[in-house]
Amino acid sequence: MKNTLFLGALACTALTAGVAGAATLDEVKARGTLNCGVTTGVPGFAEPDANGVWQGFDVAVCRAVAAAVLSDPNAVEFVPTTGKTRFTALASGEIDMLARNTTWTFSRDVDLKFEFTGVNYYDGQGFMAPKDLGVTSAKELDGATVCIQTGTTTELNLADFFRANGISYEPVPIETGAEAVQQYNAGACDVYTTDASALAAQRANFEDPAAHVIMPEIISKEPLGPLVRHGDNEWADIVRWTLNALITAEELGVTSANLNELAAGSDNPEINRLLGTEGDLGGMLGLDADWAERAIGVAGNYGEIFEKNIGESTPIGLARGLNAQWTDGGLLYSPPFR
Repeated sequence: MKNTLFLGALACTALTAGVAGAATLDEVKARGTLNCGVTTGVPGFAEPDANGVWQGFDVAVCRAVAAAVLSDPNAVEFVPTTGKTRFTALASGEIDMLARNTTWTFSRDVDLKFEFTGVNYYDGQGFMAPKDLGVTSAKELDGATVCIQTGTTTELNLADFFRANGISYEPVPIETGAEAVQQYNAGACDVYTTDASALAAQRANFEDPAAHVIMPEIISKEPLGPLVRHGDNEWADIVRWTLNALITAEELGVTSANLNELAAGSDNPEINRLLGTEGDLGGMLGLDADWAERAIGVAGNYGEIFEKNIGESTPIGLARGLNAQWTDGGLLYSPPFR
């Protein structure tokens, strides 16, 4: 009897999950827009331009999903969220996916009932201070005041780091990155700590970036990536494999320049499966054959998106590092399209 009840409950759970997943895709299609949660503004990652149009590395993921599902990369409603509001916005259904600097952790995945669909940036927490402070290591920060965003993993990592090193600090709690920069530049705190990529992004907009140093210590692992609600299995697959399509395109040499040519067919079977000229991978997702071609066509492959928004030729100047393809010694690795 117990086994029967267990199997019945399992079947019910599977059915509920399947309905929830289908509902999200259907709602997005019926609405005609993708509601995508982003940060309130981090240069290079997600920020409105002078015309109010959202641009950036994370924004490109939202637009790629919109192109895959709705055939329109501009059919996105961007919803700015803070460290505190982002999870409520996702859990309540205000947004269909969250694509901002959010770290994949055990408790967020399991306890908060979210589904991380991959990693689009491997990061770590760092520290920035004015050069005039004369500090070259985070271990020299005993007694410092530290600007820290509440409701984030950086807040917890900060406490762990100072406790482990037997030093003290005074937190200066803030809500958004913009507020952190304002407080830091106003001298309200000695040090600003957050993901190292965000520090580099914010520093690039300073009046004199060279007057500020990012210290060598990286005190945590911060795998950042898009997420959806638990139970949205079909929707999670779409978001996951759209990100994988951008990563795989770079690995296979599919670029914005040769996309149209390769989409007509090639000698590489995986490129053909990716771009829909062989097999029916799109149908398995509930999409058409050209879904990945449209996603890649928005802003190019992962590498092109990286270089345009945050790469070494931009003011932010981030090297690929851990975010290089696995074939180049990095951690970027997509499961195969087959």
